[in-house]
Amino acid sequence: MLSVIIPAYNEQENIANTATVISGILDAEEIDFEMIFADDGSKDESWAEICRLNGENPRVRGLRFSRNFGKEGAIFAGLKAAEGDCAVLIDCDLQHPPELIPQMYRMWENGAEVVEARKSSRGRESLFYKLFAKGFYKLMKSSSGINLDGASDFKLLDRKAVDALNEMPERMTFFRALSGWVGFRTEHIEFDVKPRNAGKTKWNYKKLFVFGINSVTSFTNFPMHIITLIGVVFGIFAVVMGIQTLVNYFSGNARDGFTTVILLLLILGACLMIGVGIIGFYLSKIYEEIKRRPRYIISEYTKRTRRKE
Repeated sequence: MLSVIIPAYNEQENIANTATVISGILDAEEIDFEMIFADDGSKDESWAEICRLNGENPRVRGLRFSRNFGKEGAIFAGLKAAEGDCAVLIDCDLQHPPELIPQMYRMWENGAEVVEARKSSRGRESLFYKLFAKGFYKLMKSSSGINLDGASDFKLLDRKAVDALNEMPERMTFFRALSGWVGFRTEHIEFDVKPRNAGKTKWNYKKLFVFGINSVTSFTNFPMHIITLIGVVFGIFAVVMGIQTLVNYFSGNARDGFTTVILLLLILGACLMIGVGIIGFYLSKIYEEIKRRPRYIISEYTKRTRRKE
């Protein structure tokens, strides 16, 4: 059986259509499936739509967070609830083409344990967004060794990969990278990002920036190495300036350098503050982890489930 996991936040306009489209595709291919909507604390009628669909079709079920915990929490809640032999993650707005799910499923039947859908184009995203994504993925590749170029959350995972992800104890997660980190036999498929079926994106530049910072710090210690790199650069600079100062002193050309001293102090002070800030950010992440709070809190489940049927 295939578990289709769909994170949803304020997607009341998309839920019914998404369920209809995906059900039609999988029924036509005679693929046994369940559909799990993970409602990330929506403030609109998303949960009511999920409950209505569940009442009409027990293969469609859902869970609802007590508040908004973020997409990462919704993804892992869906993975935890999945009962299938494999699971596919797909966005509720259908920017991930559901027509590819049968092909991904057949690749799994032929031995693939992880099928990653990679973006061949990024659709109608702004130039800033595209540049940010390209720079972010290049940073992740250089610091962690995992190639995320064109990566998305649109993936199919074998039960072994799902179980491996569910066993991970950390609270600060980055699913897009973790699904590659767990390994297993991986195959790729490309897709073009489609326009949203309805509604507006929930991402803005602020959320994008925060997501990028959290993802980098939760998956790699690269920012910590920046402090070491700055220290090395300024160490070399100090040696050069020291040699120049001694040469000028012994040659009788030494001059008062008040402006130079002030500039050096400002630069060094800024570097020290940046270093302390980076260390503090990592300490805050450690603090969040050691509290061992859950990634999410589920307040409700739909009543009818496939298991009871």
